[in-house]
This record gives sequence, C-alpha cells and structure tokens, in this order.
Amino acid sequence: MTTNELEHLRETALRVREHIIRMSQGGGCFIGASLSCVELMVYCYSHVIRRRGGARPDGGSGDLGRDYLFLSKGHDVPALYGTFAELGLMDEGRLANHLSTADSIYWHPNRNIPGVEFHSGSLGHLPAVAAGVALDCKLRGGDNRVVVITGDGELNEGSVWETLLVANAYGLDNLTLVVDRNQFQANIRTEDLIPLEPLADKFSAFGCAVQRIDGHDFRTLEIAFAHAGVKGKVNVIIADTVRGKGLASIEARADRWFCSFSAAEVGQLIQELHGQVKATIQSETLVVR
Repeated sequence: MTTNELEHLRETALRVREHIIRMSQGGGCFIGASLSCVELMVYCYSHVIRRRGGARPDGGSGDLGRDYLFLSKGHDVPALYGTFAELGLMDEGRLANHLSTADSIYWHPNRNIPGVEFHSGSLGHLPAVAAGVALDCKLRGGDNRVVVITGDGELNEGSVWETLLVANAYGLDNLTLVVDRNQFQANIRTEDLIPLEPLADKFSAFGCAVQRIDGHDFRTLEIAFAHAGVKGKVNVIIADTVRGKGLASIEARADRWFCSFSAAEVGQLIQELHGQVKATIQSETLVVR
C-alpha cells in the first residue's frame, strides 16, 4: 500500500464517520458500533471485494463472478451506507432518508439497496448464509471470496459456532469471518456478561486459521487479508477496535451504544471528530521524527 493509497483510505474513513454522526440525528442510530467498524468496511469495499459488471458491489443480479460481503452485525448499517456513498455506490443524498419510511435505508441492511446481499439484524444468522454461498462458489469452481463481518457479542449465538464446524468440515477456505472486537454488546462489556476470551484459541479449536490485528490500522488490514487464504480452513480475522472510535466523548462508553443527537450536537461532534483526527496525525508525525 502506497502512502497516497493509505491517505486516501484515511480520508474516506473520516468522511464515513461524518455520515454516521449525521445519521444519528432525528431518531438516532447505533453510533458506537458503527464507528468501530469503519476501517473494516472501507478497506473491504476498497481493496477486498471485487465488483464486476457495474458500479454496484454485487455487479447486478446474475453476476456469479463477484465477491460477497455480508454485514451480519446489521445495526452497523450507517457505516455500510456511508461507505457506499463515499465509494460512489449510492447517492449521498439518500443518507438523509435514514429512518424515513419513504426509503429502504432503515435500521438494518435491506436488499432493496443495491449492494446489500442479504437482510440482517437478527444476530448470528449471516455466518451460515455466507457459508452456504461459499460452498456454492466452491461447487461451481469459482474463485469468489466471501467475507462476513460479525460483532463480538454476536458470538454468543450458537449458530455461529455450528457454522464454523460445518464450514471447516467442507474446507471452505474462500470464507473469511471478520470479528469487530470492540469489547461491548449493547450496554455492557462482553467480558462482564459472557466472557469470550481466549477468543483466538476458541476459533482455532473449531478448525479455523486465526489472525488478531488492530482493526483501525489499514496497513495491518492489508497484511491480514493477504494472509487470509490458509488452504482448507475458514479464515478468521479478529479485529480489535474501539467502540465510538473517533469521538473521545463517547469512546468505550457502555451508555453510548445508541444515540440520538440534535443538529447542534451533531455539529459539535463533527468538530470533535476533526480535532481528534488532527491530534492523531500530529502524534504520528512526532513518533516518526
């Protein structure tokens, strides 16, 4: 990844966060979890998922050569649609319709939106759907890549682990499961409710090839996906992230999993976002020197 490519990804992520913050107005959204997975979403759609046959990610119905991305943690839909808007896959103006019954941009991914492969919202279901698609691609002899993004609290669902047993039994090495490990589910820490650690060991015990990375670092994401091709195994990337990333006032706060802000508060949060990004860049410059 060149320096220019890295800078472009970071600028895109910043604009996606702005979209998410704006979508928290007039009814609210699951802002904390959406902010934690921005880099995952931006990187996957920019550098992992191949788009063929047109601008939309799925290349149009019938494009069997495309790659697939399933957002299993569907409450992160502001990050998904914000990414679509920034990559030219959706009209940015539609984001203002969030929560409007006049549009399909509502709470969770909806297949009426070009690029959304499957409805989600009921947690734990899409790993199985993704595994089915990955098996179909294998049977057809395709080289499609299938990625599914889950939340960490979602791993309490037994269907996730059943899917991994079956997927590894069939050697679905074209399937990559990415865990947005932001340490929270709803309004409580995962380790205070049903502890998940040692998470990497659990995935390994189910037959997966596991990597654990910084989910906000694009260079690390590049390396992880480059190595997510262990033959005969489902590939798992545990991406350690921060809930509410980019807004110090809500980062890692249990009470900030869902928020509805006024127009004035949205303006203040966008200012905070830019201030935090500027401080991070200055800090990185000092480290380099």
